Amino acid sequence: MKKTLTIVSCLLLISAFYLVNTAVNSKTPTAVATLPEAKIYTGKIYVAGMGGHFAQADIVIDPSSDNPITLKDLDRVELGSKETHPLHDIRIDANDRNKMYWATYKTDKKMEGKTVHMGIVDLKEEKVIKDQTIQLPDRAQWIGALYCSSGQSRNSYMPVTMANDGFMEIVDKNSLEIKRRIFFDSLGYKNNYQFFHGTNSPDMKTFIFTANLTEEWAKPDAPATRLGKVDVLQLDLAALENGEIKVLGKNVLTGSEKTVTFRQRFTPDGKLLLQSGADRFFLLNGSDLKLLDEEMMTEGENHDALPTPDGKYAILTLRSKIPVPGDTEGKKITDGVLQLYDIETKKVVGKPTSTCFACHKDVIDEKKPAWDAILCGLEANWN
Repeated sequence: MKKTLTIVSCLLLISAFYLVNTAVNSKTPTAVATLPEAKIYTGKIYVAGMGGHFAQADIVIDPSSDNPITLKDLDRVELGSKETHPLHDIRIDANDRNKMYWATYKTDKKMEGKTVHMGIVDLKEEKVIKDQTIQLPDRAQWIGALYCSSGQSRNSYMPVTMANDGFMEIVDKNSLEIKRRIFFDSLGYKNNYQFFHGTNSPDMKTFIFTANLTEEWAKPDAPATRLGKVDVLQLDLAALENGEIKVLGKNVLTGSEKTVTFRQRFTPDGKLLLQSGADRFFLLNGSDLKLLDEEMMTEGENHDALPTPDGKYAILTLRSKIPVPGDTEGKKITDGVLQLYDIETKKVVGKPTSTCFACHKDVIDEKKPAWDAILCGLEANWN
């Protein structure tokens, strides 16, 4: 019996080694569980949602499992409603990880003018400690999507809009006063893009922008066809904070008409950039922005990527289509799920885990089930 077990164990190890080391096409979706001695990660995650809240849960990541991501004590912190506080951008303060900044994705339907919200949440107390309104500039004529990504310096929160004309804010972390507003035409972009996103490097020396390129817009409030090409720009962060544009590097990513870059994040050492891309996920070199891997998504649309504290894995947020409960006609709804990606082997790991449906299945809105759940930004405090 012992001899049989030993032989089986050896075969399993050989098979695992072969899977990890076999070359694959970077555009081919792959899935493999890592070796049993993989490290276990635990912490608290926060997921932004369009319903005016962010979800929070205790997370356990076991890369050796077929279901590597487990969520416990799933709950939510409400900022408002879907009419007032639809949310994509959340950003934990690098100076105080009990504070999380946020800015809303759309205008407040209950307020006049082009009004949006920006604020701070105390994560320990699970309550909003600041919520202020902002009037969008007249230059922002297409406002179908607003604050989605952000970066930061030691003193500033830097949310980036998806508008046209697009712009970012340089916001004082203490007062939430907007110190500076920078429009993207200063980078050379005017009516030829849709959706800017950006974030800072861990050492806060550089700021990365992505811009999805389009045909020329006929009108500034009428989006043009996307080209499937994405500019990735590296800027000097200190200069940017002072309103100066200093481009340090650039690369161009190529995808399909379904490729749209959204939020991104560096690994903690700054060596790699994890870039969401809707129909795919991009892994880039953090210094020269060179493409290292391009993983096609099979379980949903990729909107964010968050590394584990050692930079070995990435948690991808996906918008996934699932069957409507009890439906026999093939109807589907949108659920928010988390998928694990192995950065070292460049492979998706195991099955995705839902973050939204457990709560949304019981929600009734205007006498109708409100099952659809639109997630986006992801944050975490690791144990």
